[in-house]
Amino acid sequence: MHMRAKKTPRPAALIAFVLCFFLFCAGATTGKASADVPEPSIVFYVSTLGNDAWSGKLSQPDAGHKDGPFATLAAARDAIRKLKAQGLLTQPVTVYVRGGTYALDKTLLFTVADSGTEKTPISYAAYRDETPLLSGGIQITGWAKAAKGELWEAEVPGVREGQCYPHQLFVNGERRQRARTPNTGFFRIDGKITKQKPEFKFHEGDIKPEWAGQKDLDLVLLQAWTVLRAHIVKVNASARTARLSVEFAPDVQEEGAHYWVENTFDALDSPGEWYLNRESGKLYYWPMPGEDMERSEVIAPALTELLRFQGGTQGDSRPGGSAFGFDPVHDIHFQGFTLSYTDWSMAASGSVDIQGAFTLAAAVEVSDAHSIIIENSVLKHLGQFAIELGKACKGNRIVGNEMADLGAGAVKIGEPKDPNDTEEATSGNIVSDNRIHDVGVVDAGADAIWIGLSSGNTIAHNEVSNVYHSGIAVGWTWGYLPTAAYSNLIEYNHIHHVGRGVMGDLGCVYLLGVQPGTVVRHNFCHDVTRSDSSYGGWGIYTDEGSSQILIENNVVFHTQDAGFHQHYGQNNIIRNNIFALGQTSQLRRTDEEPGHSFSFEHNIVLWDSGVLLDQEWKDNNFGFDNNLYFYAGSGGSSAIRFDGLTFQEWQKRGQDVHSIVADPLFTDFHKGDFSLQLESPARRIGFEPIDVSQAGPRVKR
Repeated sequence: MHMRAKKTPRPAALIAFVLCFFLFCAGATTGKASADVPEPSIVFYVSTLGNDAWSGKLSQPDAGHKDGPFATLAAARDAIRKLKAQGLLTQPVTVYVRGGTYALDKTLLFTVADSGTEKTPISYAAYRDETPLLSGGIQITGWAKAAKGELWEAEVPGVREGQCYPHQLFVNGERRQRARTPNTGFFRIDGKITKQKPEFKFHEGDIKPEWAGQKDLDLVLLQAWTVLRAHIVKVNASARTARLSVEFAPDVQEEGAHYWVENTFDALDSPGEWYLNRESGKLYYWPMPGEDMERSEVIAPALTELLRFQGGTQGDSRPGGSAFGFDPVHDIHFQGFTLSYTDWSMAASGSVDIQGAFTLAAAVEVSDAHSIIIENSVLKHLGQFAIELGKACKGNRIVGNEMADLGAGAVKIGEPKDPNDTEEATSGNIVSDNRIHDVGVVDAGADAIWIGLSSGNTIAHNEVSNVYHSGIAVGWTWGYLPTAAYSNLIEYNHIHHVGRGVMGDLGCVYLLGVQPGTVVRHNFCHDVTRSDSSYGGWGIYTDEGSSQILIENNVVFHTQDAGFHQHYGQNNIIRNNIFALGQTSQLRRTDEEPGHSFSFEHNIVLWDSGVLLDQEWKDNNFGFDNNLYFYAGSGGSSAIRFDGLTFQEWQKRGQDVHSIVADPLFTDFHKGDFSLQLESPARRIGFEPIDVSQAGPRVKR
């Protein structure tokens, strides 16, 4: 065999070969791979040291102070608009915002003209390791010691002229209490409110006659799920009656309902309280111990809204324009900001929140919008809701934020009415991995997350805590009417310290109306308490007409009332849940009606006080089977009664035929550990263990 000698490649051929190989790997030979390589971003900068007349291309002013970053986000937005108008926007755009406070004198508006695309989104992001603060407040200065006691005073610009009237005050980053009486707790109505006219009877000494007619004064009245805020029009001292400026909410009357009075000068009697006189514009404040008013930062909110993403409804022939006349704003990302200091407002006569505070606006308003992302930001010290995804909002994401110290709720999705057509519908939005706490500090009736007539949304892996009304509320149709609220997914949320002894008729998860496809699963719910003048501190609550909902793999414990409550509804499935340690009851069914209410299967129910079943269970229009029951109080299994029946009598009605009464052998249910020991009898009923460690945000802040 003859061996052929190898030819040595010529240098030029070798270079050509290497070059071709490199281009092939880079995708240049086909064009397809190169199209997948992202274009570099166009970058602008914003800084408190900037100037809107500069280019915005530098992260800090140059040595000659002739160029540098913009001073405002509005200038950066407008620069991007110019690029789009010139047809130069073929790359993603990022606006990096340096740390510092950016006080807005008006709402920052993003319209269709500010949209990006899926491949070329427009991002507004915090500069690395810095936190920009967007503020809707004004700083109050010029403090002087007042004539009365410990008070200090300063003038708030624009109040005396009628241009503004702030309702909140923040000192050194902390909310301060409007002058209030009583300082803690509540007054109580003597009896019930009068439905014929807005009047109630008060206890001796609670209401002063001189409060009648004061325009600054607010009386705040809580009844179950409603909040009324009004002025006192007339006081009859001898009859002990007070007439208010607005009608009471319908459909509720509570004996001894709670109320308080705020923003009257004679209630300014404790450290941390303040009062603003509308006529003089003078702000009076009693400092907290150690506060130096000559050095403290005092902020009064002036704006009610910081950001607005608003698409158009006129429609046109441009690419992406809607045949139905909708032209959404889209593909804008907002990340790494702190948004603070917005105010609340109400009509001159007062306001009535009939449920959930759904009428209140938000610091970030979004409408006619697709693919807007708000993430890794802090929204705090706000007067109303934090974020609203209103009409025609689709595919937006609210992810990884902290929302705290909120006048109303955190996130509001959809509208309280059915959309006119599919283009107008709000659907497919994601709210996940947020930490939401201290909700409803102005309107205690606000739900932390509210979904109206909207479908296909995902609420997942959030922690919701310290809320006076419901944690997550879904649906806005009473009874069996058609609804646009369906196929919403509520999963892996940690919801706790709900109600807080203030409001009533509430739950960790509240559902309303027919909702085919809605699923509530893998949520961890605990510590629910309601007002002592009200009712209904429940865990998972299917209210009027709630139907065709799947509730599975949830853990609910330490509720003042039932862990699960169905008012009325049809064909719900409640399976593989743990309901434990309800104080008054474990399961409640309020109304009997024809049809199949729900199936209750493969669940564990454990309690040590109260009853197992509460209210109406006589019609047998429900199905219980393959469940485990255990009473951990004195008396053991002999104390178990199913609506007055023994377990055997209950089984003769066809209920729980394959269920058992046994200790489930939780690891330590007293401490909230509901993991099962290996020898647990729960496996005999087909129960699948639930891992509550997965509930709540997946990313730790």
